[in-house]
Amino acid sequence: MSIHNLPKSTVAQSGSVQPSSVQPSSVQPSSVQPTTTQPISADIHELDRTDIESYYIPGGKVYERFFDCPLDHQQTADTRQVRVFARHIVPVGKEDQMHSLPFIVYLQGGPGFECSLPSSVKGGWYATAISEGFQLLLVDQRGTGLSAPISAHTLVQHGSTAAQAEYVQHFRADSIVRDCELIRKALCRGRTSAASQKVALLGQSFGGFCITTYLSLFPNSISRALITGGVPPLLDSPDAVYHATYPRMITRNQQYYAKFPRDIARVRTIIEHLNAADVVLPDGGCLTARRFQQLGISFGRTGGFDSVHRLVLRAASDLETAGSLSVSALTEIAAAQSFDTNPLYCIMHESIYCQNGNASRWAAHRVREASFASTFEHQWDRILQRSDPAAPVYFTGESVYPWMLDDYAELRCLKDVALSLAEYTGWGRLYDTGVLAANTVPVAAVSYYNDMFVDVGLSERTAQTIAGCHQWITNEFHHNGLGVSSHVPEYLFRLLKGDITDL
Repeated sequence: MSIHNLPKSTVAQSGSVQPSSVQPSSVQPSSVQPTTTQPISADIHELDRTDIESYYIPGGKVYERFFDCPLDHQQTADTRQVRVFARHIVPVGKEDQMHSLPFIVYLQGGPGFECSLPSSVKGGWYATAISEGFQLLLVDQRGTGLSAPISAHTLVQHGSTAAQAEYVQHFRADSIVRDCELIRKALCRGRTSAASQKVALLGQSFGGFCITTYLSLFPNSISRALITGGVPPLLDSPDAVYHATYPRMITRNQQYYAKFPRDIARVRTIIEHLNAADVVLPDGGCLTARRFQQLGISFGRTGGFDSVHRLVLRAASDLETAGSLSVSALTEIAAAQSFDTNPLYCIMHESIYCQNGNASRWAAHRVREASFASTFEHQWDRILQRSDPAAPVYFTGESVYPWMLDDYAELRCLKDVALSLAEYTGWGRLYDTGVLAANTVPVAAVSYYNDMFVDVGLSERTAQTIAGCHQWITNEFHHNGLGVSSHVPEYLFRLLKGDITDL
């Protein structure tokens, strides 16, 4: 199924770039840097620095750059800074064209995930972007990777729970976008035309949310935008998201058990065991039945059914032969869950939907308890009391719950901060619907019909709000389509060029 929505008529673009400054960093990484940090020389362009670490990978030369950005872009009196890391990749043979080649900035999914170093840029979306004439900028969004990473270890230096929560409140899409805007100014400084100072944007999942915020705040800085599986719902709170995505989780569970019907009994055996035993993971976390159900997040990705089946088969085999789960199985299960290594994915997850003074208050948990508790039941005695006690036990998807702050070792240390953030009502506006309705930036977006993470119906409404947005809806891919097939970025570039007109 493919649907191409023709762009809405466009009107004059609004929004302006506000003056600001960014300094290339020459200090060691930490979560916050004082404002006394100075660049090596204010006269040396960032692209001309000779102290930058660089090396080659197949197809490109990588430059590893750090930038000092304000923690709070809105409050000039706040002198705190964060250090933001970006991998700058120039196509081989074009190293002397850094000052003229246009940039495409890649914004990763999440929230809370860094960009990985590609082993090569000769394939995938990297090669597509290079063939379109771009040099690449892969930004670790603040709070991730090498960009002031958030963890229990780094947050403790900020003092009280209230102080830690206040600090983390500056790690949403609006701050990420303002970081990117300052970096854009540093990298494009000296270019002679307004057009040459603009950057293209590519956003996967949450990266698409960031792009929509970028379009709201700094549309004049963007040459074009491509969004993959991340056209955000323009909501003020997350509740509607989970009312839409829980039914999709149900459908994916039904499809999983249709493919692996013997896993019905296996999963029931595992859930019964986890209800009866206290299972401690190698990192000190607890493998509870409810945590085991979270493996279903993989159902939203191509190949996810197979990866979960492998874990189920392994765990069930352990229970059959030894009566307990092996260290190997426990390690694999823990490795399949990224909330400890990327804690922002939990503690800031629902805040990405909050605007205009609305708190998240654990929306996924509230919606589940109100409307889907029996469907996703994890307590064995209640499972046996259901109308069909032999029915499959369903996995959950991309949703976070307050009990995770007890089950995950790293999240335990962040429990008070997470609880505080869930009740916070000071979230500002992320999107300007007036600016989006007047958009003149070319935008192409793919939404996946069966997406378990970002509901296609909610995305379609937003795409219709963004003037000039070409939306491609397809059931050929799941949420990770960008990483699975080069057809996705190639098709989006063709949409932007007007090369596809028969849909």
